Amino acid sequence: MGHDGPPLDLLTARFDRHVYAPHAHDEYTIGVTIGGLEVIAYRGGRIHSGPGSIVVLEPGEMHTGGPAAPEGYSYRALYASPDLLTDGTLGALLPHFSEPVLHDPELAAALRLTHTELSACPDPLETESRLPWLLTALSRRHSTARATDDAIPGAKAIAHAVRDRLADDLTSPPSLSSLAADLGLSSRYQLLRAFRTTMGVPPYAWLAQHRVHRARTLLDGGLRPAEVAALVGFADQAHLTRWFRRVLGVTPAAYRNSVQDGGR
Repeated sequence: MGHDGPPLDLLTARFDRHVYAPHAHDEYTIGVTIGGLEVIAYRGGRIHSGPGSIVVLEPGEMHTGGPAAPEGYSYRALYASPDLLTDGTLGALLPHFSEPVLHDPELAAALRLTHTELSACPDPLETESRLPWLLTALSRRHSTARATDDAIPGAKAIAHAVRDRLADDLTSPPSLSSLAADLGLSSRYQLLRAFRTTMGVPPYAWLAQHRVHRARTLLDGGLRPAEVAALVGFADQAHLTRWFRRVLGVTPAAYRNSVQDGGR
């Protein structure tokens, strides 16, 4: 994952005939089936996963995987360091999932959307904000882990300190892990909780909106969208366009053209 965050890999795959040989991972394997039907040999039995199901395979657990129907199957998966599932939970033991196939439509949809958007544009701060939050929710909802207390003393001051640090460095913002350490917090989850409670959005979304407003000012000054994207910290013009449209309802190019037309 980078950006001072725990390791995390994203995978999108479709298989018609391939069957994995027995193997295990050092990380949690978390997948959302998006088409077809998969059968997995796991813990001495066979489990099936269809569209919308979340599959959680724990570190060190031997398993195989293959199609359970002629049309094959497709899925999106992530391989997450155990640290990513323990931020908002108590105790030293790793979360245990007694049921490897979970039916949680809301969380499955959020994981699928996040996987898709981060695969297309892997912004470090966005990755560090979105996936750990969702994986903590997964752990707290479906594992044996106990949730921490969500009350964060001084949440408003924490959120404003984070906001100011992000605004001060649009092009290379500090990681949430380093911000949490600087603020004396025991976990990144506490920072995320304090920020979302106070600001109403996670840090990456606040920063993206702040970048859009800065970009708008630069477009007003006549700069081209490709130039503006780099100046305000977006990875490229496509990243700027995605957020500009989301915040203002138009593309940067359309906005710039309207400004220029209005000045004639």
